[in-house]
Amino acid sequence: MILSGIEIERQIGNGKISITPFEKRLLNPNSYNLRLHHELITYTDHVLDMKKPLATERILIPPEGLVLYPGKLYLGRTHEHTSTDFFVPMLEGRSSIGRLGLYIHVTAGFGDVGFSGFWTLEIQCVQPVRVYPMAEICQIYYHTIKGDFEKYRSAKYQDNSDIQPSLSYMDFKERA
Repeated sequence: MILSGIEIERQIGNGKISITPFEKRLLNPNSYNLRLHHELITYTDHVLDMKKPLATERILIPPEGLVLYPGKLYLGRTHEHTSTDFFVPMLEGRSSIGRLGLYIHVTAGFGDVGFSGFWTLEIQCVQPVRVYPMAEICQIYYHTIKGDFEKYRSAKYQDNSDIQPSLSYMDFKERA
């Protein structure tokens, strides 16, 4: 079951959901709009190797905006930090953003109960598009969970404080 916007606000009030900073104007009937932080990163390696740490470069999004181009993966993050130990958080692009041909997550829109951090956004576009810092770029919504569960614990992405490039190379080290 998806929480309504009123229920999201209620759960924030009782401490079961945290969205920081929280602004009531960003609350929707069954979601909350999250904003784009003012920085992006891109990979500088021509070939991305899953078994190796990848080199990145940081790009500042100026107040006048930054044009993104097709054929390039940009990693951004939400301005808001979110956490919940009680619900399953999900992230989706806003329809207004999708109608610009801007995809805000390639595959990682699904969160886990217990996730705490900023959401890394996997941004691609179908034609050049200008983005701005603090643009309402995506929305978070929450599902209830049924049955016993263990909270998310990850040495890779939990409690992050910045944009998170792929740390898939750690999966290979764990198997060794």
